[in-house]
Amino acid sequence: MIEVVPAGERFHTDIGWLDSRHTFSFGDHYDPERAGFHALRVINDDRVAPGKGFGTHGHRDMEIISYVLEGELSHKDSMGTGSVIRPGEVQRMSAGTGVLHSEENPSRDKPVHFLQIWVIPEKAGIKPSYEQKAFPASERQGKLRLVASRDGRDGSVTIHQDAALYLGLLEKGERTTYEPGPGRHAWVHVARGEIELNGKRLGEGDGAAVTDEKRLELAGKSSAEVLVFDLK
Repeated sequence: MIEVVPAGERFHTDIGWLDSRHTFSFGDHYDPERAGFHALRVINDDRVAPGKGFGTHGHRDMEIISYVLEGELSHKDSMGTGSVIRPGEVQRMSAGTGVLHSEENPSRDKPVHFLQIWVIPEKAGIKPSYEQKAFPASERQGKLRLVASRDGRDGSVTIHQDAALYLGLLEKGERTTYEPGPGRHAWVHVARGEIELNGKRLGEGDGAAVTDEKRLELAGKSSAEVLVFDLK
């Protein structure tokens, strides 16, 4: 079964410097029917104006993944980490017992467009940690590239949950497949462009909850970027 969540049905926050679309309940937006999908709690599609950003704030007991689509995002945290995240790079921050961090757009003239993803960890109270890795377009073109997993296999970043995240780039006519294991679920998010998922059209910003499907067939209907989450 595939249940599509159209991009236009996402929650919306616009406060001038931040334009954000929320796939699931977030902040002032709450719908008990849209409070996440298994361990996947948040997918925020954020656009931040030049020189603006999120001031220092705290998190606990959450796996936070940031993925930049366009522009750059600077990061600082109470663990002493300071970095810049660029397109093709995946940042993972495990908040655990508690961490303070800030994120901002360092550019003076260009906005940054990125996805902020939260995954509920399998246990609370772990030691906070940080990781960032680059995944070249050549490793994602025409296929799904594992970028986050519980065991850090294939060079992916490590998350503290029985979940995996794959990234794929599909040109028009390109196809790839994915087979969730028995009892597994999947969430598909189209970051850019348009794809077909098992015969269903998905456009930019659309999401799809996948249950009891043995095989996912993804086909590019235009130049597209897609995220596939494998969840327990």
